[in-house]
Amino acid sequence: MTGSILFDAIVFLAGAIICVYIVKRFGLSSVIGYLLAGVLIGPYVLGFIGQEGEDILHFAEFGVVVMLFLIGLEIEPKNFWNMRKTIIGMGGLQVGGTMLLTYFLFTFLGYDWKVSLVISMAVALSSTAIALQTIKEKGMMDTTYGASSFSILLFQDIIVIFMLGVLPLLSTATTVAGGDGHGASGNLLDSLPIGFQTLAIILSVVLIIVAGKFLIVPMLRKVAKTGVRELLIASALLIVFSISFLMEYVGLSPALGAFLGGVVLSNSEFKHELESTLEPFKNLLLGLFFMAVGASINFIVIAKNPLTISGILIAIVIIKAIVLFVTGHVFKLKLDQKLLLTFSLSQIGEFAFVLLSFAFSLQLLEQDQMDMMLVITALTMSLTPITGMINERYILPKIGTKESIKRPMDHIAKSQNVILVGFGHFGSTIGRFLRSHGVEATILDQDSNRVDFLRKMGFEVYYGDATRIDLLESAGIAQAKILICAIDNPTVTKEITKLVKEKYPHVELMIRARNRDDAYDLLNLGIENIYRESLDTSLSMASDVLNKLGFRKYTLNRQVQNFIKYDEAILRRLAKEPKKGEDSYIFIARQELEKQERYLNEDFNRGIVAYDNHWDSEHIRKTLEEQQDNSDEINNTNTPS
Repeated sequence: MTGSILFDAIVFLAGAIICVYIVKRFGLSSVIGYLLAGVLIGPYVLGFIGQEGEDILHFAEFGVVVMLFLIGLEIEPKNFWNMRKTIIGMGGLQVGGTMLLTYFLFTFLGYDWKVSLVISMAVALSSTAIALQTIKEKGMMDTTYGASSFSILLFQDIIVIFMLGVLPLLSTATTVAGGDGHGASGNLLDSLPIGFQTLAIILSVVLIIVAGKFLIVPMLRKVAKTGVRELLIASALLIVFSISFLMEYVGLSPALGAFLGGVVLSNSEFKHELESTLEPFKNLLLGLFFMAVGASINFIVIAKNPLTISGILIAIVIIKAIVLFVTGHVFKLKLDQKLLLTFSLSQIGEFAFVLLSFAFSLQLLEQDQMDMMLVITALTMSLTPITGMINERYILPKIGTKESIKRPMDHIAKSQNVILVGFGHFGSTIGRFLRSHGVEATILDQDSNRVDFLRKMGFEVYYGDATRIDLLESAGIAQAKILICAIDNPTVTKEITKLVKEKYPHVELMIRARNRDDAYDLLNLGIENIYRESLDTSLSMASDVLNKLGFRKYTLNRQVQNFIKYDEAILRRLAKEPKKGEDSYIFIARQELEKQERYLNEDFNRGIVAYDNHWDSEHIRKTLEEQQDNSDEINNTNTPS
């Protein structure tokens, strides 16, 4: 509007802060907030951002590139190779099925076969940015639904390369009309024969793999030796920019190249450093991308053809939903996982903007056709978070919840009074130990495939969200004596804690806390049984260190118990103090720590652990007694009569 970069930045940031804050207050996804902000500040509502919003959209797409690079860092090459059947199978079925049905739809509507084919290609793609951001936001990347979504999205990022390569073959134009810089035109492959194009693609992939091992990692080692944080940030951005440029130069998807680069570097020692460095850039650029999508919704086009656009939009969403549901069914996903997959990928993706614009530059689409499809693409992306929320709040609770499976009578446990929420690495250890002592816990977990595995192992199990009171009641909370919360999400933990304390105060709560801060919050909620996940492990290691330095095991065991006793007392006293960073808290915390160390030192020195031979072998104890007797005889001999 003003032409000022600073003004545009203020508008985008203010819009994001206000809208995301509002939607989060209603418990909605942050993606909805970003999209809403984009619509409001865009050229068709408040008009703060004009046509430059399209340029911002192309820049913000780099957020998708960074996101896929970070996802690649989390997947080791071996695991990526193991996923090949799922990627090709699920992705191929989804893309092929969607293209076929969409092609028939637009041919039936009277569009030329070339136009129908181009549109079917665009419709077959889903939004990597929206789907993966939502999955990560809900912590479901490790579920079957998360893995299936990722496989399909990755296949789409690969197949879009071939789609862009096919478009020029469909065009009868001798020159590309007014290329707008969208991707495939003007790259190295345009001037090469098909055989050399294939060779250039293969060489590009090989170059990324070789550079990752012999160039990037050595460079990062030298940068790390400087100790300058800014250099590492610059290096991380340089890696992603360079890979993206190389992929664009040879006509490939920058996002695919970034993902491949991430996979190559996933085994390096800089994996976690790169993740922590790039994460803030990814989140900022993705937010900007969603806002740019909202700003790109052309309400003038919608006003001209509201019925046509509405009808085509609904038809496209239904087609994609049917294909996704069938794909999930073919690959034996459970009902809840199929619904999540269907609702999360039923939109048209960001790469459709690139594909449609390139098709327009090749004169395969008319102006009105491209405008219509761009609007429909933006609308489907905007509606996805809303339909996903409807699915999670109203559909899944009714038809997605699994019933419990009872154990046979001869395997009935001695106690059915324990409910265990969460069966990850922390909860599974608890559940197995309880079971080994004949105590059967009713387990609640959100991954239905994990639920099925647990059932086969003989555990009584429910699928679902433990913050829902109806699910807890189905699991027997009214009769339970103990509820163990072993999940690694402080927000959900506190929500469950408040719910159970209010509705079923007779149930004893035993809660996992990640750290002292989480423990403070739980103590202030009135929870007594709090278990910090790293306390016992760190004390066990410290005890072993002292044992190897010559301290006695029985002494150390007593001192560990004393440390825990004193630390728990300090924890409860400090929970009532102001939060960290305030002077009063720091002063009191230092006093308490000094007091704890003094008590432990006194326990060690005043003799309560001086004769700690309880855990020594008979041979060692006899030797020590003989040494003590000899020492006493010497002392008696030297003592004057």
